Amino acid sequence: MNKPLRRIAIFCGLLILALLIRDNYLQYVKADALRTDTDNRRVAIERYAHPRGDIVVDGDPITGSVVSKHGDFKYKRTYKDGPMWAPVTGYSSQAFGSNQLENIEDGILTGNDDRLFFRKTLDMITGKPQQGGNVVTTLNAAAQKAAYGGLARQGSKGAVVALEPSTGKILALASYPSYDPSSFSGYSDADAKAWNKLLKKNNPADPTQNRALRETYPPGSTFKVVTAAAALENGKYTSADEKTDSPLPWVMPGTRTELKNEGNIPCKNATMRTALQYSCNTVFGKIGADLGNDKMLAEAKKFGFDSEQFTPVRSNASVFSDGMNQSQTALSSIGQYNTAATPLQMAMVASAVANDGKLMKPYMVDSLQSSNLDPVAKTQPEEMSRPLSPQNAQILQDMMKTVVEKGTGTNARIAGVTVGGKTGTAQHGVANSANPYAWFISFAKLPDGSSPVAVAVVIEDEHANRGDISGGGLAAPIAKDVMEAVIKSKK
Repeated sequence: MNKPLRRIAIFCGLLILALLIRDNYLQYVKADALRTDTDNRRVAIERYAHPRGDIVVDGDPITGSVVSKHGDFKYKRTYKDGPMWAPVTGYSSQAFGSNQLENIEDGILTGNDDRLFFRKTLDMITGKPQQGGNVVTTLNAAAQKAAYGGLARQGSKGAVVALEPSTGKILALASYPSYDPSSFSGYSDADAKAWNKLLKKNNPADPTQNRALRETYPPGSTFKVVTAAAALENGKYTSADEKTDSPLPWVMPGTRTELKNEGNIPCKNATMRTALQYSCNTVFGKIGADLGNDKMLAEAKKFGFDSEQFTPVRSNASVFSDGMNQSQTALSSIGQYNTAATPLQMAMVASAVANDGKLMKPYMVDSLQSSNLDPVAKTQPEEMSRPLSPQNAQILQDMMKTVVEKGTGTNARIAGVTVGGKTGTAQHGVANSANPYAWFISFAKLPDGSSPVAVAVVIEDEHANRGDISGGGLAAPIAKDVMEAVIKSKK
């Protein structure tokens, strides 16, 4: 072979070698990345080529799939009572992606999760089309209906969370206003129009905001439950009926500012029971100042403050600040200043008190199933912390019971059931100029001593205009309906 031919042969050989290397790189090294690339249209077509699995509540699916009328995606998502369940399911849209459970459990719902390998293999052998698995939730349909219905009747922004104290199961998770995920689950002009209507820039009510998990509010007087727990746990007071060191007037340390109470109520040296019943700012503010920032912060953290929660949907971290002086700690200890909490967080506070001081990790996915209902995974209840000893938790239960029996929370009373609660109205805005938030947290105890439900309700309402009466008048009736729904479903 002459020299020019030899050079051509070597060059062609190098080209073939480069092609082989490139081919193997694409098939083995980059295969997964290319297969899952969002810009790969074939991936999206395959994703919607079969129905998704379902999200299930009380044994019934609250989602479905139908054949699309537009585009090359065969199936699109549907939702039963979409606005009521949107804070739980999230959305799955051909055009706009997915969020919440639809996103977190996407592998199970599409059937692509590695845990479904044997199911997929069997279906391939038998020629059965690929099917998604199911996500079985902890939600209680009756409780959710009571929660969402109560918010809708109020017609104001707000949220409700209900927990099972002994396990941490989320029984209700409602947010208002809400949206219907079915309205933009496809890929048409109508879907795009529906989506744009929901964007905050076009809709100030922000219906896609999950207020139960992602909105932090000043908790107002409901935070006094945490302050009472801190007083008991740190030995400042040892019973509900011991007189406190609470002068009137009380000037906050380092200032000339008196901390005011709401109206003419019996707060001077009041017992903690009386102080919680009448919601005495001076009593609980002074407790916070006397304990100091470090002890108050430690107790708040035991309840879950300053940490994100994963249900598995992420919940924003509630806030109790560090590095505060005594007067700032006093204000924070009555749910003002920088203190902020999600409705989930305040439901966790009520839940820990009801569960004799043991806080269980909140969760909303009970189990995962394959398409033929075989179990894939099961969530086990998990203890998160112990904010209170059993003895102190029972003292606080009794104090909260007084609030409902003859205090500001009488609208939450249920015949034949022991109910403990705490009302609150949190002012906000410059010089308290914005609409206040009406709060109520509560738990129910049955005659056998069990506690099936703890609830937190918050309502943003322009009519919430006087202290704890607003929480008792606006939020407590919703909490009562939710608690009754859970109790009836247990019978």
